[in-house]
Amino acid sequence: MILAGDIGGTKTVLSILSRDANGSLTCVQEQTYSSRQFPKFDDILTAFLPADITIRSACFGVAGPVVNQRCQTTNLPWLLDAAALKIKLGTAKVKLLNDLEAMALGMLYLPEHDLIELNPHAETQAGNIAVIAAGTGLGEAILYWDGNKHYPMATEGGHSDFAAQNAQQDLLLAYLRKSYPDHVSCERILSGIGFSHLYDFLCEQKFAPPCPDIPDSGVDRNAAISERGLSGKDPLCVAVVRIFVELYGAETGNLALKSLATGGVFIGGGIGPKILSAMQDGNFIRAFKAKGRFLPLLDKISVKLSLNPRTPLIGAINYFDL
Repeated sequence: MILAGDIGGTKTVLSILSRDANGSLTCVQEQTYSSRQFPKFDDILTAFLPADITIRSACFGVAGPVVNQRCQTTNLPWLLDAAALKIKLGTAKVKLLNDLEAMALGMLYLPEHDLIELNPHAETQAGNIAVIAAGTGLGEAILYWDGNKHYPMATEGGHSDFAAQNAQQDLLLAYLRKSYPDHVSCERILSGIGFSHLYDFLCEQKFAPPCPDIPDSGVDRNAAISERGLSGKDPLCVAVVRIFVELYGAETGNLALKSLATGGVFIGGGIGPKILSAMQDGNFIRAFKAKGRFLPLLDKISVKLSLNPRTPLIGAINYFDL
């Protein structure tokens, strides 16, 4: 049996699969757990695994940096250790991947109907592939091309510096420094909380009157801002979504340049599909290509947005087939 997992700060998804003689996979059991209800990952494994099951291989995508096959999760008090998991699961084939590394690998297995091309001038090319995903945080990864196949590479690029590109963004950077004086990362904007940061910034700039439907705080604030921005019901929220998309496009272009992603770009994460109409209106791809002398290079790069939320799990399922 194959054991695969997508381990996040909010939820953990575990799946057991069998493979037949033809190589086809069948899901035997799958369960989603609320991560914060468990003191450690072993407790979820114990609850999930059937008695007397034989695990042939196990791979887990984990929201956090994986170093020497150990990971202290970023938003949970969990320490995952591949060596300890090998003993618990009774198999030498155990692999921990960063969640974006798993997502990057999963992208290679998605059918075309799960992907939406954002670049009308895209051309099919060989080469490295960049993967970026805005959700609870901002994840970035690379699929390295060796001339024959792609191999996933983890990064922590979402925590790199936010670079302002125009006068309004200069003011935004100065605004964010008040809250984050030591370091303003891209993740501060290109994540769920980014909608609130942009909204509050535009309010301070008196761009438009505050929206009466937006609370001062609360877990639904970011969703409320993006929903009103997409519907066009409030000028301030419309501007928030536009700026978010432009910044997302710019950082995606940065990653494409840094990885020389001639093989294309995949966009994952939960935010992109929720603001799909804004991602498709042209602002994203214009910002993606706005790199001066390198516009001709970026103009031909495929930029596909994934609609499949199971991509990291798919990557973990297929890791040992690399």
